[in-house]
Amino acid sequence: MKPNYRRCISCRKVGSKDEFWRIVRVFPSGKVQLDQGMGRSAYICPQTSCLQAAQKKNRLGRSLHASVPETLYQSLLQRLAQSNTQNQI
Repeated sequence: MKPNYRRCISCRKVGSKDEFWRIVRVFPSGKVQLDQGMGRSAYICPQTSCLQAAQKKNRLGRSLHASVPETLYQSLLQRLAQSNTQNQI
């Protein structure tokens, strides 16, 4: 079976679907959430530089055609911090 490739909305890196985090604008509610749900989705690298650039230039909001709450960026940064501490152990 052919692998699924996706592109980071921030750095434009292409890679397998498993390398990225998925952010979804759920249909029909329009709510933006992480990882689950059906609707328009965007992918981003799990790196601090990509998260900061996406937040600064509103790349998530533009690609999802929705406003992205600040709490979503905070939860992404917390997830990044947790994954970094687990990798160091």
